[in-house]
Amino acid sequence: MAISRRTLLTAGAGMGLLTACGSNTGRGDGNGGSGPRLSHWYHQYGEAGTEQAVKRYAAAYTEADVSVQWRPGNYDQQTAAALLTDSGPDVFEGSPTLDQIQGGQVADLTDLLDGVKDDINPAVLQPKTYDGRIWGIPQVVDVQLLYYRKSLLADAGVEPPATLDELVDAAAELTTKKVKGLFLGNDGGAGVLGGTPLYAAGLSLVTDDGTVGFDDPAAARTLGKLHRLHADGSLLLGAPADWSDPSAFVQGLTAVQWSGLWALPQVRKELGDDFGVLPFPKDGDSGRPSVPVGAYGAVVSARSKHREAAEEYVKWLWVDRTDYQEDFALSYGFHIPSRLSLAKKAEKLKEGAAADAVRFTTDHGYAQPLRWTPASQTAYQDALSRIIKGGADPERELRTVVREVRAELDRVEKKP
Repeated sequence: MAISRRTLLTAGAGMGLLTACGSNTGRGDGNGGSGPRLSHWYHQYGEAGTEQAVKRYAAAYTEADVSVQWRPGNYDQQTAAALLTDSGPDVFEGSPTLDQIQGGQVADLTDLLDGVKDDINPAVLQPKTYDGRIWGIPQVVDVQLLYYRKSLLADAGVEPPATLDELVDAAAELTTKKVKGLFLGNDGGAGVLGGTPLYAAGLSLVTDDGTVGFDDPAAARTLGKLHRLHADGSLLLGAPADWSDPSAFVQGLTAVQWSGLWALPQVRKELGDDFGVLPFPKDGDSGRPSVPVGAYGAVVSARSKHREAAEEYVKWLWVDRTDYQEDFALSYGFHIPSRLSLAKKAEKLKEGAAADAVRFTTDHGYAQPLRWTPASQTAYQDALSRIIKGGADPERELRTVVREVRAELDRVEKKP
């Protein structure tokens, strides 16, 4: 199963599940270089050329013999299991979980970013930071945004929405017999939006000090507005392809669609300049625009027999070799480099909607917090689905979720 980088947006919390991952670790299949043998695992990307690129990077490293393993299947489960053994990778692509950090399974990489930490997009660095230390080096930034059709908005006399209320009203005004005003996914947005509306209301999933970030009346007010979109008949449902694919948008089935930055080249090819991008709009006086981001990072196993060499390799690839970092982000798909300086100067990101996306990401980007566990995610996601699709009372639903998330936060913080 080939997995696109868009799946990384939900990988921040990890699965925390253990399965057998086989005996093939990739060791002994390196590039023939000098120095210790290192294994480097990647999940199986869907973008053509990515595997060849990372193998080319590894082959260029002269201080160690680096073997790249391309891992199909449930990658997060494979790495979680491998970290408990002596036969796992030295370096792996992933989002270190709180369990892995607290359990001493991954190495502290803080020193690798000496002098460049401020150049890393803080939104993707934050979920790789715990107790003031950095446990993964971000590779690229994947972004979700609203795409809007300029001509359809102009014909309807609708301005690009700057608030959630304006988005709800615009979706209704843009809906006709042939075109729906807004597409948030075939489930009405319950699956993809996640914490985005909460951040748009000025809240968060988890606060910096580890408490529930949405125990506030504003959360219920904001989520209740999402049901209005469903009830008004403004949402496109049952599209041939889901939100991650821009087909519904370029085919004119919807005037506005939630999708990822990866879709921008296809949208531009089909529509030319007849589109723009927007962050999820703010809600309320304390709100702010919201742009969800995600990124795997390079992580070093604490069990590596060549831990120092593995860290030196990671620094070379994801800190020093900025040419490889830009190539990885923009030559095999469409993503933003994690380094702010690279995103600013990259030619493909300098103009039009791409430049807007970089600016929105820099100004309004947020990532799923490290403390947001799969259990918390499930409780919140189920409640969000009931609110959007079924019209369940947001206050009642969120009271239950707050209790469950608070208990989960207490559990993870009690670990050694």
